[in-house]
Amino acid sequence: MDHGEKRIGLAISDPTATIASPLKVIEHVSRVIDAAQVADIAAQNEAGLIIVGQSYDEDGNPNPAGRRAGRFADELRNQTGIPIEMWDESFSTQTARAARIELGVSRKKRAGHQDEFAAVVILQSYLEANRKSSI
Repeated sequence: MDHGEKRIGLAISDPTATIASPLKVIEHVSRVIDAAQVADIAAQNEAGLIIVGQSYDEDGNPNPAGRRAGRFADELRNQTGIPIEMWDESFSTQTARAARIELGVSRKKRAGHQDEFAAVVILQSYLEANRKSSI
């Protein structure tokens, strides 16, 4: 997931944990309500693991947005028994935007929010890193 101040982008992988796809965008209400929604969606989709994107500063420490994502993950842990892992989300929104440009998505269709596509970038990065380490 891509945790933002206004929206939370969600992505899901296929059963083989090979390909990430956009799932949904949740509008931010409050940490508790947002976590309940994510926990419910994860349960509905029989998720075995929740990946939360976290951003870092140049020293490798969570920046303000990364700390917010960490607090959200803590609340999510209170609301679900599904394991939660933090994953570096650096440049996920920019990567998502660039990928949509490369795919030929028109400027008009690209306008607006990149949240669920950023979530796809985060999850795909996690899947690829873990596939390589398990080979």
